[in-house]
Amino acid sequence: MNTTPDYTAKKISSSIVIDGDVKKEVWKNARWSRRFVDLVTAGTALYNTRSAILWNDTHLYLAFYAEERFVEAKLTKRGDIIFLENDLELFIDGGDCYYEFEVNALNTVYEVFFIWKDAYTKGSKFDIPVFDVHQSDAYTFGGNDDRADASFWKGTHPRGIRWAFPNYEMPGLQSAVKIDGTLNDNSDIDEGWSLEIAIPWKSLELLANGRSLPPENGDVWSMFLGRFEKLVQNGIEVQPHPATALNSHGVYDAHLPDKWSKIAFIDEK
Repeated sequence: MNTTPDYTAKKISSSIVIDGDVKKEVWKNARWSRRFVDLVTAGTALYNTRSAILWNDTHLYLAFYAEERFVEAKLTKRGDIIFLENDLELFIDGGDCYYEFEVNALNTVYEVFFIWKDAYTKGSKFDIPVFDVHQSDAYTFGGNDDRADASFWKGTHPRGIRWAFPNYEMPGLQSAVKIDGTLNDNSDIDEGWSLEIAIPWKSLELLANGRSLPPENGDVWSMFLGRFEKLVQNGIEVQPHPATALNSHGVYDAHLPDKWSKIAFIDEK
C-alpha cells in the first residue's frame, strides 16, 4: 500500500487575511500542488487548476487558482446548488462523516455535512440537535449513482447510505474570491479566479475523529480538492460537467473518501 502523501502542507507561525488574493507572499512561499487531472481518466485537464494548503495552531488555510477564459457565476443564494455552474470544491473526511464545501466565482457557498448511516446511532456523537434527522432538510444520499437502477436505494458505495445535512454551516469558516478578469462579461478573455478558505481547527472536532487539533507533525488527513467546469459547446451545455481533482477517482463520483488525496501536515521547525 502506498503511504506517500499526495500533498504536504507546511505550518506557518502567522495568520492569513482572507481576501481571495493568492499572490500574497505567504502563498508564494507555500507548496502549490501539481495541476489537477481529469477525475475519471487522470488525463490532462482543459484548464489549469492548482491548490495550496497552509496551517497554524488555530486555522487550516487553503488556496486555489483556477484558470478560466470566461469567468461566470450567477447563483447568489447561500445553499444554492453551486455545482450546477463553475465551482471549486473541498471535502474533508472524518471517518464516519465528511464535510463538503463548494463555491463559485461570486463566493456563493454551498455546504453539506454527511454522516454514514451505520455510524448514526442513538446516543452517538452525531446524535445532537444540529444533526436531527427529523428536520425538514435532512436527506439520505447514496452517492452520485443514487436513485439509478440497481443502486436506487443505497447507491454503489460498499458502506451504503449517508445522512446529508445541507443546512450545516461550518462555524467560523471564511472564504473569499478574487477574479482575474471581468465576471459575466464574455466580450473579453479572462485569466481565471482564485479562492482562499480559512477554517478554525476547533470547528473540525467531529471530522478529526480523535486526532489532535491542530494536527501533530506528520498527521495525514484525506481531502478532496476539485473543480467542476460548466462548458457550453455550440449552444449546448456539456453533460456531465468536466471534473478535475488533485487525484483521479477512476469514476465520475466525488463522494469517495477512500479515493481522496492524502494531505500530510508538517511542521518543518
